[in-house]
Amino acid sequence: MSLLAMGFLLVILQPSTGQFPRACANTQSLLRKECCPPWDGDGSPCGELSSRGSCQNILLSQAPLGPQFPFSGVDDREDWPSIFYNRTCKCEGNFMGFNCGECKFGFSGPNCTERRLRTRRNIFQLTTSEKDKFLAYLNLAKNTPSQDYVIATGTYTQMNNGSNPMFRNINVYDLFVWMHYYASRDTLLGGSNVWRDIDFAHEAPGFLPWHRVFLLMWEREIQKITGDENFTIPYWDWRDAEDCVVCTDEYMGGRHPTNPNLLSPASFFSSWQVICTRSEEYNSQQALCNATNEGPILRNPGNNDKSRTPRLPSSAEVEFCLSLTQYESGSMDKMANYSFRNTLEGFADPRTAISNISQSGLHNALHIYMNGSMSQVQGSANDPIFVLHHAFVDSIFERWLRRHRPVLEVYPAANAPIGHNRENYMVPFIPLYRNGEFFKPSRELGYDYEYLQEPALDSFQEFLIPYLEQARQIWAWLVGAAVIGGIITAVLTGLILACRKKRRGTYSEIQPLLTESEDYNNISYQSNF
Repeated sequence: MSLLAMGFLLVILQPSTGQFPRACANTQSLLRKECCPPWDGDGSPCGELSSRGSCQNILLSQAPLGPQFPFSGVDDREDWPSIFYNRTCKCEGNFMGFNCGECKFGFSGPNCTERRLRTRRNIFQLTTSEKDKFLAYLNLAKNTPSQDYVIATGTYTQMNNGSNPMFRNINVYDLFVWMHYYASRDTLLGGSNVWRDIDFAHEAPGFLPWHRVFLLMWEREIQKITGDENFTIPYWDWRDAEDCVVCTDEYMGGRHPTNPNLLSPASFFSSWQVICTRSEEYNSQQALCNATNEGPILRNPGNNDKSRTPRLPSSAEVEFCLSLTQYESGSMDKMANYSFRNTLEGFADPRTAISNISQSGLHNALHIYMNGSMSQVQGSANDPIFVLHHAFVDSIFERWLRRHRPVLEVYPAANAPIGHNRENYMVPFIPLYRNGEFFKPSRELGYDYEYLQEPALDSFQEFLIPYLEQARQIWAWLVGAAVIGGIITAVLTGLILACRKKRRGTYSEIQPLLTESEDYNNISYQSNF
């Protein structure tokens, strides 16, 4: 894309969706614990005058949590977002947003009544101009300040319980990097103490719905700042790949000629600065990431620890994962066995579905393989390969939903790790989204995947798969039932034939012989069955 076009795009500033609405990042809102900004369309809070929504108390889930987090009242993310706000906009119908000024995913139009379905495509199926446009959009997001959102640079306690707000501006791309960090950061316990076994976006049932929302929001922000309503995130199908085929200057940046840990200077990603990568430093200071630049993107694909991740995932491993019928199981964390979520996330062996945290499979394997910024959870979204990777992971989640057609109740309602129950609000999103709201097919959320738009025959076969899988699991009972049924049928047949023979003998004794052909032809036999 030409510099002139890039310059034009950089002046197009649109609202951004993310964490703390700028309109609520002030002393008054924090002390009142209320985030109900006015909608520009009519000037009323939540667009109430236009029946878009109203300011209401937040209803928090009371379902019990798992044992992984043995504290209460020490982390701002507990019962999100009640530490900061206990009243927010509740939008009506298909309206959505922190002020009900947007449409729900999959809807458009002035009244949000028009259905819209967009298609995410393989990055290698994009034309050169489409691919270059995608790369330009990424760079635009990195250089466009978020107009509607800011990030928190201190905890609620450090803000003196709201009387001393601590927020900072951030660009659109880094806003999402910060959100990923904030959801997965450690709990600060005071002094030098932290609790590491906590994550509101990983290692539990919410992993897939959380990243689904994350991508939908990220996709919408690109649509806004570019004015391109048809934009969708491309995906990288990494099944059976022998190396990082997107790691070229034509795509996501090649290898530096003299330093294998850096990106090629021919890629504009080489000039990007990362944020939120120094978790140990934040922990020692009992501080939050404040989005200060921390150096260039690091990436050295394939030079990772081979004993942990010997190669990129295979098609066979993905297919095995898709065959698992349980979305979640057991402890519902990274120790869960036979869990589709845990196997896809990569904490269970993709050949057996048995938990093995010494190995990294499927989703985790890709992160480890990149051997750099992508390999550290809290800062992994700094590398733009992150969105390509998670779009494909989401497509695998979508395939599982279409194959097994789970009801909402399949998603755990209680006893999941903190933040991961069905009715919990996802950290750190405002507007609020519950985990269970995104445990549904992507078409209901307004998007599809190019490679999942199969011919009718393949779709019919996909429809049959769950039933064939159930038949496979009970085949021994079916065979046994067939054998017993055959024996019973044989016995009944023998008894019936014996009875018929006896009746035929009696009948011949009392009836005259029929010798005339016309009489013979007029006989009708009626079965006694």
